[in-house]
Amino acid sequence: MEFLRNHQLNIMLFLSGVCAVLTVLAFFTKSLSKKRRLVVGHLEAFSSILLLADRFAYIYRGDPSVLGWWMVRVCNFLVFLLSLLMVFVFNQYIKDLVYNEGKAKHRLVRLQCVDILCAVGIFYLVFSQFTGIYYTFDEMNFYHRAKGFPLSYFFPLLGLLLQFSVTLQYSKRFSKYIRYPLLLFSLTPMVATIAQVFTYGLSLTNITIVGTSTLIYVFVIIDLDKTVEAAKRREIEFLKQEQKNMHIMFEQTAEALANAIDAKDKYTHGHSSRVAEYSKKIAALSGKSEQECEEVYFAGLLHDVGKIGVPSSIINKDGKLTDEEFAEIKKHPLIGSQILSSITKSPYLAVGALYHHERYGGRGYPHGLKGEDIPDIARIIAVADAYDAMSSKRSYRDPIPQQKVREEIVKGMDTQFDPKYAKLMLQLIDHDSDYHMKEHDELKELAGKNELDCRVLKETASEGIQITRGYTRIHLHSQTDERFLSESSIPYFVIFDSLDAHIHTNEKKAKDMLYLEFATIRGDGDTVCKEARKIQKTVETYKSVPRKELLAAYKDGIDYDIEAVKYEDHLMVTVTTEFLQIREIIALNDSAHYAYLGLTGENCLITNVDIKKLDMKADEDTIPRIAEKLSYINVPQGDVPNIQIDNWCTASTIGIPLENELDISFHTRSLPTARLVWHCPFISIFYSADRVFRGDKYMEFAVLRLDGENWESYEYVDNKIYVNKLEDFESWDKWKEKNKNGYDCTVNLKRIGNTVTMTTTNCGISIKSITTIQTSVPEILISITGDQCAITDIRYKS
Repeated sequence: MEFLRNHQLNIMLFLSGVCAVLTVLAFFTKSLSKKRRLVVGHLEAFSSILLLADRFAYIYRGDPSVLGWWMVRVCNFLVFLLSLLMVFVFNQYIKDLVYNEGKAKHRLVRLQCVDILCAVGIFYLVFSQFTGIYYTFDEMNFYHRAKGFPLSYFFPLLGLLLQFSVTLQYSKRFSKYIRYPLLLFSLTPMVATIAQVFTYGLSLTNITIVGTSTLIYVFVIIDLDKTVEAAKRREIEFLKQEQKNMHIMFEQTAEALANAIDAKDKYTHGHSSRVAEYSKKIAALSGKSEQECEEVYFAGLLHDVGKIGVPSSIINKDGKLTDEEFAEIKKHPLIGSQILSSITKSPYLAVGALYHHERYGGRGYPHGLKGEDIPDIARIIAVADAYDAMSSKRSYRDPIPQQKVREEIVKGMDTQFDPKYAKLMLQLIDHDSDYHMKEHDELKELAGKNELDCRVLKETASEGIQITRGYTRIHLHSQTDERFLSESSIPYFVIFDSLDAHIHTNEKKAKDMLYLEFATIRGDGDTVCKEARKIQKTVETYKSVPRKELLAAYKDGIDYDIEAVKYEDHLMVTVTTEFLQIREIIALNDSAHYAYLGLTGENCLITNVDIKKLDMKADEDTIPRIAEKLSYINVPQGDVPNIQIDNWCTASTIGIPLENELDISFHTRSLPTARLVWHCPFISIFYSADRVFRGDKYMEFAVLRLDGENWESYEYVDNKIYVNKLEDFESWDKWKEKNKNGYDCTVNLKRIGNTVTMTTTNCGISIKSITTIQTSVPEILISITGDQCAITDIRYKS
């Protein structure tokens, strides 16, 4: 208190200056409403004048001069007057808050009473100047409290108390930055007034009122800033949502246009969407940004928009096109470019449409561009477009199997396709072990609905559902046509393998597609073993019914639940109905074959088909083994165990550290199921924390196939490969034949720093690769893996 008594004049001057500055700022704060700006401005102005008046009243007290006489009287009058005016102005501020932010529905009597109290208080203050009921001055010009002095505190304190009650009532409706200063303004002056009764000579009440009014301004600005910030956030979120909505609308419009184009050609349903997806994947693998990948996607989606201008009779012609008709077809890139060039904010759309039929060797159309003169985006689309065209059905042919499509893309490198993007397409094909990258059949009978109207067995059938280590569950409903009611008029489940994942009854087509039917399971448990090595069937009967009742159930309809899973060369299929449960364990010919389940039937309507792939995986204990595993590696091993690789990289040797130089020798032999060039050994250069191929913290630097092919490099590695055909190389068919017969191979690897050079010669092919690793790794590891081959007698020599 002594410190305050000694320094209160300086404190008053400082706070008065602060309030004067805040007065100016308040009147120029345009973000406040006009009414609130006036209220806050007056509050700060009155605070500044109040403190100056109180300060001068202290300075001139006891000064008997004329100036001192007037200053003491005028300043004391202003102190009492401005205290009431501040309570009045603050009351207007509370009204504005309560009726706006507080959403008060009716005029509050308490706040009206405060206005009246302030008016009565001012009347009594003026009255006291003539009667001396509040204070008096002696002959030495000193201020003295009179008997009626407590009355001067009654009006402002009662007003503050009423304001406090209102603020407390509506406080939860105000932000915390407004709530607490309001409560302080009402509460602290009351506490300070009580304290001032016992501390004569100190202006606790006035300093407290001014201090809290300053806080009000500060917190009003903070609250305003938070409100503006929140508004900006909402605006940004709104703009983001608008942008997202615009993107969705653009995407949906583009897809609708693409579907309209595809609908014009009965053989290209979904072509544009698939080309867009494949193009986007190629772009991502090539290291393009997310924005660039989006551009490639939409350019791919609309690449054939020019076909709108080509007559439908030409597009849907079953036979070979005449020269004149082909000339019409060749116009579609120009037409597409003209249509899309009007979308000036997305010029890449017109580029994709115009140049996607240019060939890397220069023999494309419409302009005959060559090499990198063809825009990047068009070179990507060209590969994706060709892949989908070959893997989809056309009027003059069925889909080409994926492996043959792959070979065609290899042949087209440097002539039809940019080698960079062709290799990335090959990488996608090699990773597509389940063959998802293809045109999926719709069921012709009901325009793509999940129904099959089956008459003759296998004549109508679903596309094959691939059975893998992950569980597959299928639900369907079957109803038998009462005109053909019999025990066999129910669904059949065909287990098979083929290049195109379809059931084939035509002998020539079955031979071309390497169709292999393992077994046919009828819905009542009757099973026919075809090419499977062995089948073990168990049937659990839930309800035994007479034949007549069973046929009636077939007519009314039966639900079937099928669960299928594959592990290595064994398959387990469980079929459940209300009458029985059939469990079939099927031993396939080997682990390399795929297994598909096709839905078909005889004189029945299959509906409500629902197919689900589960995350649950089979292991060696899931399916009881009923036949010995076929092994092609039961021969003495070398330095490490022999490996049999049934499918793409399904087995590998443990990683061997490469320090300086390493010679690897082994015997390789393609499996009986191998039929493609890349069914051969691969040499993997990699790093993993556990030294396992594709193990913990795996980083792949190169996967080098012994047919001389490799994938595109990752960002952290640079690969160069040189392949030469030697004099004893006859043909790739002979090369595959030699792999079938088996041969001894030696691979030499040398490391200098982070550069690895690999050389090998096999069956007339000389391969040299240089792998430069551009990142730091603890060690470089070498492993042997492959696809459909047996590797034996593996030996290492450092």
